[in-house]
Amino acid sequence: MFIATLRGIYKYEELPEEYAKFADFHAALKKKKIKEDEEIAVLNIVGTNSYHVLFLESYNSLDEIKDELKEAGAKINQPTLKILEGHL
Repeated sequence: MFIATLRGIYKYEELPEEYAKFADFHAALKKKKIKEDEEIAVLNIVGTNSYHVLFLESYNSLDEIKDELKEAGAKINQPTLKILEGHL
């Protein structure tokens, strides 16, 4: 199982270009329209060149995030969980 670590939390309008394609792709999969001021967490999947994007307003609990990552074959690390907890 891969470990997911937080790279940053950004508003969509401030999202670094290197992460924008991941956010756009994830939004397309979920058929989601991204708001410019929406908070997005970008997680690095350690050992890969991949990122996992979380549209934070879409989650009601950390368990929902953990379940989503588990389905993707990843586990979120504790420091990242603590930070995300403050944004939900």
